[in-house]
Amino acid sequence: MKKRTSVSKQGKSNYFAKFAGKKSNAARKEEFRKEKREWKKEREAYFEKKKKSVHEFGIGNRQTTGNLKPSSGIQLMPLNKFIAHCGVCSRRDAAEMIKLGKVKVNGEMITEPGHRVSSKDEIKVNGKKIFPARNLVYILLNKPKDYITTTDDPQGRKTVLDLIHHATNERIYPVGRLDRNTSGVLLLTNDGELSQKLTHPSYEVRKVYHITLNRPLDKKDFDLILKGVTLEDGAVSVDSLAYADSKDKTQIGIEIHSGRNRIVRRIFEHLGYDVKSLDRVTFAGFTKKNLERGKWRFLTEKEIRDLKYFGKGK
Repeated sequence: MKKRTSVSKQGKSNYFAKFAGKKSNAARKEEFRKEKREWKKEREAYFEKKKKSVHEFGIGNRQTTGNLKPSSGIQLMPLNKFIAHCGVCSRRDAAEMIKLGKVKVNGEMITEPGHRVSSKDEIKVNGKKIFPARNLVYILLNKPKDYITTTDDPQGRKTVLDLIHHATNERIYPVGRLDRNTSGVLLLTNDGELSQKLTHPSYEVRKVYHITLNRPLDKKDFDLILKGVTLEDGAVSVDSLAYADSKDKTQIGIEIHSGRNRIVRRIFEHLGYDVKSLDRVTFAGFTKKNLERGKWRFLTEKEIRDLKYFGKGK
């Protein structure tokens, strides 16, 4: 009996041995909380470092492509990129302004867009000193007709900024352009990096338009547009084309990724049609859903994240 008891105790001892050193639920929870606190502290430290970088230069290190000055450690970037990050206009438009002699750095006119500058330099555009944007703003607008997509107009015409002048104190600008008589989806921001990405041809941003013609689009021209039309500045192809209304062949839907100036109107005008109305219904995945003509809204955090990763799968 003693032997059996001994064996039984031994067996019991062996059985529970695998649980030796196991922590109680309370201990596990406390350890998890500790790890979570440490992770949160690391996360806060990371963003504090990013925030400090923003205050020092107005933008994060991830947006800076310039090299460092060996002696001072001041970050440098191309002049046109700096202007874009100040919310003045897109990098492409900034490059044109620089070439036209509208930009001065420390009192000297600079005509080279790639000229390296830092936050320590005094940079003036059209005589006004500019500063890097502190807060990034993203706005979706359903543009009406008779508004132009520029930040200002020498002729005193209405601009899209007149529609959103109460939205923010930051200097924002349109991403891409819609001509005066074109309505529809338009993004505005002061995020120069994003603007560059959404307007660069390599990203092939999808745009869908609803067109009303002065007469029905005949089958021959329909097929010709799908095949490809050659304009004065080269050939252009569309991604898809359809009659928006099977009973009214003056109503056309077209999907295109070309960003050339007035490209949709020019395609139809080239074939002898007059475009009575042109409305952009989709741009970079955004639509006019629940947004009345002339109204605007801020993008949601999820929409901003989606835009940030736009085109990364290419």
